[in-house]
Amino acid sequence: MPLEAIFVLEQVVNGLFVGVNYLLIALGLSLIFSLGGIVNLAHGGFYAIGAYLVVLLFDTLGYSAFVAAPLLVAVIGVGVERVFLRPFYKADPALSLLLTFGLAMVIEQSLRMIFGASPRPFSIPQFLSGQIFIGDFIYSRYRFAILIVATAAVAGLWLLLQRTPFGRIVRAGIQAPDMVGALGISLKPYLTAVAALGLGLAGLAGTMMAPITGIHPAMGAEILIPAFVVVVIGGLGSFWGVIVAALLVGVVRGLTIYFYPPAAEASMYILMLLVLLVRPRGLFGERIARFE
Repeated sequence: MPLEAIFVLEQVVNGLFVGVNYLLIALGLSLIFSLGGIVNLAHGGFYAIGAYLVVLLFDTLGYSAFVAAPLLVAVIGVGVERVFLRPFYKADPALSLLLTFGLAMVIEQSLRMIFGASPRPFSIPQFLSGQIFIGDFIYSRYRFAILIVATAAVAGLWLLLQRTPFGRIVRAGIQAPDMVGALGISLKPYLTAVAALGLGLAGLAGTMMAPITGIHPAMGAEILIPAFVVVVIGGLGSFWGVIVAALLVGVVRGLTIYFYPPAAEASMYILMLLVLLVRPRGLFGERIARFE
């Protein structure tokens, strides 16, 4: 394979890796919005909590901390949904925005007070260090493992939503909540479960990215904006839209790094602008009659 083609392929795979990280955050955001109607500005905070938890638990649990940390974030998500989100499902959306913005600030400052403002290093698991070789292509073994885990998590979520009674009720609750209520089915436990799933995915992303990005209190705020960009491009409430948008954003960013590095960070915002000019509802979003 020509050397230039290898470099391009490397950037594409790196872009997919970044896109998958955005995907785990954005899917949780989209799920919570779809069923509960709340745009969770505190979502990135749970990404940071997952990263800190894996550091705290690693000395005690070893590599099991990579499983325990996102599960604990999901448990925390149950409490957050019941105490903070539940009273605002039928309230003015602006109130939930203010609430979750405040919650995001509380999480970030709490992490800063407890752990300090300095970044905390965390090493890649020893058995996943090193490189894998596929012909002339070389890639990090740990990053490859993250791609596999994230793909499995997304596939599992899709199966849960599409192939189980739980998923059928959640989808019905998204499309026709009044009809679900008329059938005597309470959506409250499903809203709690969806919040736990969404925040657990954010915790999973933080746990896996901790050895790569470094751990600091503001890491949640840094990841939140790209995740929102992915949700907007894909279309609010669209499962496949978020997947396509996350991978597209990642690949565009990766190719931009190769061909014109100064525009790498701006590339996702330019892509969002172009998509919204053509489709204000996003790639797979519902039609917005007011604007189209």
